[in-house]
Amino acid sequence: MFPLAARRQGIVPLWASEIEKAPISITKRHFPDMEHLGDITQLHGGEVPPVDVITFGSPCQNLSSAGRREGLGGVKSSLFFQAVRLIEEMRDATGGQFPTIVIWENVMGALLSGDRLDFRAVLQSLADAKIPMPASGRWASAGMVRGGGRELCWRLLDAQHWADPRLARRQRVFVVADL
Repeated sequence: MFPLAARRQGIVPLWASEIEKAPISITKRHFPDMEHLGDITQLHGGEVPPVDVITFGSPCQNLSSAGRREGLGGVKSSLFFQAVRLIEEMRDATGGQFPTIVIWENVMGALLSGDRLDFRAVLQSLADAKIPMPASGRWASAGMVRGGGRELCWRLLDAQHWADPRLARRQRVFVVADL
């Protein structure tokens, strides 16, 4: 999804980290020049080509209401922290120059998972700062935080407004971080 959106906006996708055969096959067919780097747990951010924008959607199985709700501590969804590690390694290797923008996408359950503390962990990791829980104890469907010299915003979007009507009510949360 991200490479297609990037290309439609004039951005050239350079590389991807993926281990599943089907997504790799699809992106190779549509983006033959995009390099596939493999397992994110085996990559170092200082050794991959630096980019202005990093987009990712960590596996949602542990955050989804359809799953076991293990949250960011689950084996699959914890890959979020591997992506953050790679981003911070790239920033260290480039003197804080790259990436400048990070975009994370996941299921709506990410706002609720772990008594709503998982989404706070996402924001804190990307902001590199402590983020307080809202007074209501609930994350709004859209918001913004500033911290650690970084700005983040998020919004819950519904695929029914731009995709096939059969995908109605397929809600996703997007977080955009300006580093």
